[in-house]
Amino acid sequence: MSKRAACVLRRLFPDVIHPQHYRFIMPPSDIKIAPSILSADFAALGRDVAAIDAAGADYIHIDVMDGHFVPNLTFGPPVIKAIRPYTKKIFDVHLMIAPADPLLHDFAEAGADIITIHAEAGAHTHRSLQSIKAMGKKAGIALNPATPADAVDHVMDLVDLILVMTVNPGFGGQSFISMPDKIAAIREKIKKTGRDIDLEVDGGVNPQTAREVIAAGANVLVAGTAVFKGGTDHYAAAIKALRGE
Repeated sequence: MSKRAACVLRRLFPDVIHPQHYRFIMPPSDIKIAPSILSADFAALGRDVAAIDAAGADYIHIDVMDGHFVPNLTFGPPVIKAIRPYTKKIFDVHLMIAPADPLLHDFAEAGADIITIHAEAGAHTHRSLQSIKAMGKKAGIALNPATPADAVDHVMDLVDLILVMTVNPGFGGQSFISMPDKIAAIREKIKKTGRDIDLEVDGGVNPQTAREVIAAGANVLVAGTAVFKGGTDHYAAAIKALRGE
């Protein structure tokens, strides 16, 4: 990268320290926002899903937790089925459960479009991803903060989405863990495949941290608190701010 280009990018993204992470700057129109309904009003999930759809969300991110793989309980297939009629947007279902295989069919039938499993949640990740694809769904793999980028090397031919966790999963509203090197390394792996694979980041994403993860190569941002905290009247502005518009 030239010195001139690095200077320009420092002005655009002042919160990102290392110039080597400026390789994958994308225009706002290429960034997909996936509000996490973990931060929505549970007493009015249908209303909030419809509202974030109207506000410009690209995906609806659904965090499924089992109280075993992560220390919290959230949504099951019946809830996903109940909110499915409120939007035609993509249901991006993130399974923080172990084992995941026995429930894959249930989540597919409930209306999931993308089903993401954790690399750490089972011994047969490759087979689980094959099962998701066989159901006609897009398959994703998620990596916890301590899991290295190389964990995806032998499933790049199967995945449609790679999710990098920038918090330890289990709760909303946590502080962001910076890992631009890991995100950039996975973006390089995606480029080498020539396939259209989403690189998603989840955890502590707000308009400030979004700059770092986009610069490192992410094109899908999951955000809960940053979208929902202001109420329905603020959803559209929050989504635009995450995109950098």
